Amino acid sequence: MNMDFQTIGHHKIGEQLSTHPPLFKIREEHKYGFINIDGKVVIEAQYLDAEDFYNGFSRVQFNNKMIPLDSLGRLLMKRLYNFVGYFEEDLARVQLVNLWGYIDPRGSEVIEVQFDEAFDFSDGLACVRKGDRFGFIDKAAQWVIEPQFDKASAFSAALAPALSDGFWGYIDREGHFAIAARFELCLPFKGQLAAFVDDGFWGLIDSKGQILVEPQFDLPEDGAIGEFSDGLAAVAINGRYGYINQKGEMLIEPQYTSAGDFSEGLAPVERKGRYGYVNKSGETIIEARFEEAGVFSNGLALVRQNGRWGFVDTAGQMRIAPTFDDAASFNNGLAWVSIDDRWAYCNTEGIIVWQE
Repeated sequence: MNMDFQTIGHHKIGEQLSTHPPLFKIREEHKYGFINIDGKVVIEAQYLDAEDFYNGFSRVQFNNKMIPLDSLGRLLMKRLYNFVGYFEEDLARVQLVNLWGYIDPRGSEVIEVQFDEAFDFSDGLACVRKGDRFGFIDKAAQWVIEPQFDKASAFSAALAPALSDGFWGYIDREGHFAIAARFELCLPFKGQLAAFVDDGFWGLIDSKGQILVEPQFDLPEDGAIGEFSDGLAAVAINGRYGYINQKGEMLIEPQYTSAGDFSEGLAPVERKGRYGYVNKSGETIIEARFEEAGVFSNGLALVRQNGRWGFVDTAGQMRIAPTFDDAASFNNGLAWVSIDDRWAYCNTEGIIVWQE
């Protein structure tokens, strides 16, 4: 089985958790910069590549490397690394040649590059590899759990998935298996629940090791399992999708060809090749009439009709007419759209605040 701990999503919204006002990536003459919510350019388009802001930083291309950029347009360049990750808990993993360490938001190397592999901090600990074994360090680079596992992942709810002798379980912060290694795959906890895989299906387990839902749900191609949103998670049985709650109860029976996340009380579902929206009781609120549909954000959802993209409100009224060649969901009050291969941003009233 080839599954990763990271999930993939269509039209993924870049999370901006900084205290600074949100910034939005723009393109001008094949270079990238950023605007604010009013459409004013605050970082000139000067980079050959750039990513959305996340936890206060973007990453932009400089000297053929992706370098962190803060919201004031300053590059973190005390040292040029082969790779710089995202900041989590105020530290970002970095790679220099073949070794890994961590930098702080000022670009200072606070944990020397020394590990063969390194992952993001979570719950104050980071999973790292020395040789062929994985363990965990704290922010002082001290071993909290000595390298001893074949693989491991992030701590959450004081537990972390770990692989030993071919099976996955969950270890505590002392490195002992609090939930015995007996599963095909374990994913990190989200709150007090975690998804696990056995015999090619997935189920749910709680932090005490009690199986809430026996493995029975299909494994999706994108690997996104056990992802709760608005208290519900989409599940599939025999290729049909429904929804469970955090107790593992089937609230909406599997009946849809595909299903998206709940947001603002509604979720996009597919029937007979068309998309509409249901509420948490499974009632159809917006009839299935769209060619594609996204989740609600800022009171609007991205939909495609007659090959063009627009936005509907929670009552199903088309608030922004489907006139765009491409578009992404609203994020912090603006949505990226494309018209004749030119980038633009519109606000929730459908007014273009910036255009390439």
